[in-house]
Amino acid sequence: MNYEEKNFPVAIAPDAKFLVVRRDNIGDLVCTTPLIRLLREHFPDRHIAALVNSYNKSVLAGNGDLDVVYHYSKAKHVKGKRSSIGVYLERIKLIWCLRRQKFDFVILANSVYQRSALNIVKFIGARHVVGYAPASGLPGIIDIPLYDKPGEVVHEVDAVNRLLAPFGIGGKSPPAKVYPDEKITARMRSALALTDHDRVVGIHISARTAQGRWPIENFRSLIKQIAELGGSRILLFWSPGNATDAHYPGDDLAAMNILSDCHGLPIQACPTAELEELVAGLSLCQTVICCDGGAMHIAAALEKTVIALFGNDPARWHPWQTNHLVLRAPSGLASDITVGEVAEAFGRLCRHAPA
Repeated sequence: MNYEEKNFPVAIAPDAKFLVVRRDNIGDLVCTTPLIRLLREHFPDRHIAALVNSYNKSVLAGNGDLDVVYHYSKAKHVKGKRSSIGVYLERIKLIWCLRRQKFDFVILANSVYQRSALNIVKFIGARHVVGYAPASGLPGIIDIPLYDKPGEVVHEVDAVNRLLAPFGIGGKSPPAKVYPDEKITARMRSALALTDHDRVVGIHISARTAQGRWPIENFRSLIKQIAELGGSRILLFWSPGNATDAHYPGDDLAAMNILSDCHGLPIQACPTAELEELVAGLSLCQTVICCDGGAMHIAAALEKTVIALFGNDPARWHPWQTNHLVLRAPSGLASDITVGEVAEAFGRLCRHAPA
């Protein structure tokens, strides 16, 4: 990947302001935290802010590399009494707030070109915008574009970090990082009656895509096999909500069925109505078994041992810089990964790992 030579930057002023924009899903923002760390390491005294959405903003809670985190709601995330009109009015107010900040550099921290991101950024009025752009030409305001090399596949973290090339920032990437809230973590530890000596295995049963889902009956069988090995307490995680939710289907019913079927085994429900609770809950585990998704990236950013079940090609999205093992069936369907394969991976990777 490369960028156009425009004598950029000639100099970055001592009072320069940066805005990192990442408006996607939870895992996408987790994979952007290494870029934020690199930017802070290179410019320790500059003002660095982030613009995210209300759905993923908790990924950046407690992140000391940022001076401020701005967020807005997407219409599809609106619940309760808030109206879509109200959401758009709030967004306009935020854009005007950002415009008054007079950012020098906006970094569109996506690994692909996003016209929708440009539609927001052009109203912010930054002097320079860095982002990926179509090699065929760009109808927008990215003045320092990067282009994909055809056929190249790199991890999302590396792809996003390359956006720092115009600033002379490169080299080895740091790990992704998220920071659990200490009060929430302590409350959950107490509610679950966990001790510092417990070996805790977290199992997250949800996945966003059909090809990435692992059958619930497989999770039940795996939990029973782990319980038979002894020595572990199991925490069950899932995406909250009803399976019929059009925007964000949840697995409340599936989780309750698993817990009922596994009655008497060392397994406890770990409901996480908010993202902060998911981060805190996963921080209590030593090992996490899950499908490809946001929970997987959070576990990796918490430096947990991860067994990840993939439907898609894991090359771009595998757990970043943590002890992990990726399982993927030749069919590309997570449902074709056998319980035996996951149990064997657990025994090989996690069973004898230090607590």
